Parts: sequence; structure tokens; C-alpha cells
Amino acid sequence: MSRTRYTRRLPAAAVVAGLALALAACGSSETTGAGAAPTASAAKLDPNADLKKQSLNITIWDGYSPKDLPQRVKQKLGFDIKIAIHDTNETAMAKLTASENNGGFDVAFVSGQYAQALSEQGLLEPLHPELIPNLANLYPEASELSYDKGNKFSVPYTWGSTGICYRSDLVKTPPTSWNDILNPAPEYDKKVTMMTTERWLALPALKSLGYSINTADDGQLAKAKELLLKAKSHLLAYDDTTFGDRLKSGEAVMVEAWDGWCPENVKNIKFTVPKEGSDLWADTMVILKSSKNKEAAHAFINYILDPEIHGWVAANILYKVPNKAAMDKVDPALVQSFPSLKLSPADLLQGESIIDLGADSAKYTRLATEVAAQQ
Repeated sequence: MSRTRYTRRLPAAAVVAGLALALAACGSSETTGAGAAPTASAAKLDPNADLKKQSLNITIWDGYSPKDLPQRVKQKLGFDIKIAIHDTNETAMAKLTASENNGGFDVAFVSGQYAQALSEQGLLEPLHPELIPNLANLYPEASELSYDKGNKFSVPYTWGSTGICYRSDLVKTPPTSWNDILNPAPEYDKKVTMMTTERWLALPALKSLGYSINTADDGQLAKAKELLLKAKSHLLAYDDTTFGDRLKSGEAVMVEAWDGWCPENVKNIKFTVPKEGSDLWADTMVILKSSKNKEAAHAFINYILDPEIHGWVAANILYKVPNKAAMDKVDPALVQSFPSLKLSPADLLQGESIIDLGADSAKYTRLATEVAAQQ
């Protein structure tokens, strides 16, 4: 079973700033808002196209699909795929905006807010549901994600939430609030970690204060910054990747964590979503408008949504997938070992979807930079 650490959310502020300029150059200067229809019209596709005459170039995170996926696709669908690897969303976006033909890619795996940004600039092909019959395998809730309501331009691949992962044997009372991380009891001082990734750094403070995780209000962000600066003195570290190991060793007793990264199969390690609420993150599959192989791209996404293929993700990466047919096939023993896999779509939809904020994203970069610089 793979427990690869995915760095798709790590920030790259300089890259982000460059992307804003690149996206503006590639499409309309008008943004259409979260979940809006793409700015470019859909191509007319041939449902009877000979897929053997097509091929696909795909960019995805390392280890995020079966290693033999190209062979499986060739055997099942009859066309070749070439897989390129990106380590972060920002790396993927740099590839996709590098040239007029989007770097030659047909299909990309990016997180929801990045799919939204690409769509708002007309760089994505609107989906043709008639070519993706396996969309019927998705939970109804998978069409309610705020960055793309109705799955007009993206298909969710994985989804989950952020919460507190903790050692039940080392804390007197299980944590229930983000304040348990931001202002820990004296006995847990320097035994707590938080994330440094921009939007997730801000999340505990924003939720603790009752604000949206998508706020661009300067006053609210200033209050969040003040709270984060106070919390900093109590932290063991900022840690986006090794917090699970710190819990296992007992160096940390509570950490901010993505659900799939909390090592719940280890005795006394548990995961909870704080009472103030959290996020609903999603990684998606999108088709580039510039693709010359759109029929094959739709067939590929349809194949991924097959329960046997999509179920590989939950079984090997331990992220939930928004595919009911696939989740129904997950080994009950695995779900027992990793209770966060039990989170229902209704549970997840209580979280707030992170959306692209356009130019206001720079406010989160500035907040993270200022918090990091404070001694």
C-alpha cells in the first residue's frame, strides 16, 4: 500500500504571480466567478470517433494513479497515453500556460480552484457528459462543489477535508476546536504543528474567527494574522509533510492535517474535524481546449471513473473518491483502520470549498510571508 506524500498544495508565490499574468494573456480579462460556465464554447465531438487514431498527453502527480495505467488504457481503449509528472499545482499550471497549445497536454489533474482559474480564462473544454456515462457512478454531491457546480468543466478525482490529527493517549481531552491548536493548553506547548501552505495556514484562524476561508476582506485577514502570530509561539513547527511521523514518535500530540495523511492505522492516533468547520478540498480531471484528441480524453476520464480503476485511489492513497460505486468496493477492514474514509459526502459538504480568488490570492501570500518572517 502506498503512503506517498503529495506536495500538490505547497505554495510557490513567485510562480503564482507569474501565472496570473500568463492566464490574463491567454484569455478574457473578465472572470466569471466560482462555478461559472467556461468562457469558450464547446467543440463538436464525434461519439463514433476511431480512438485508435488518437493519443493523450497527461500531467498528474507522481504515484496518483496505477503505474500500469498506460498499459491498461491501451488494452481497454486502444490508444496510447504518455504521463508527465508535476509535483505541485503551480508546476502544472506553469506547464499548461507555457504556450498557445497548453504545453501539448490533453488532460490535466489539478486541484479545484486551479481548474476554476483555467476555465475562467477559456482554457478548458466544457465536458460532454454523453461521452462520460460513468459520471453516473459519482455521488450526487460531487456536482455541488462551489468551484464548478454541475461539473461543467471538471470531474472530481479525490476529495477530503482538513482537521486535527492527534494522539488520544497523550491528550487529556480530545480536541474539538481549532483553538486547541491555535492556543494549546500549557502542557501541550511546543507539541503542536500547523501547515505552512498559504490557504491552509490561514484556515484554522479564519474558521476560529467565524470567517470564510475564501475571504478577501483586509480586516478579517488582519485579525487572522494576529491570531496566527500569537499561535506561532506555541508551535513545535510548521509541517506540511512529516506531521504523521511526529505524532508516531510522540514529539507532537496534535497537528493540523489533511484527512488522508493522518496515520489512523497507528494505535492511539485519531482524526477529527473541529466544531467551527473546515474545508472541502478536491482534485480534478480537466480537458484542455487546445487538445486535438478530445474524444479520447473523454474516454479516458470515463475509464478512470470505472469502479475498479477509481477504487485503486482509495485503497492505495487512502483519499476518498467521489465515486459511490468505487467506495462501495473499498475493503471494510481498510475503512476500519482509517475511519476518515467513512466521512460521507454529506459530511464533506459541510466543509467550505476553496475557490480561486484571482488577484486577491496575493493577500494570502502576503499573510503567509509576514507570519513566517515574524520572530
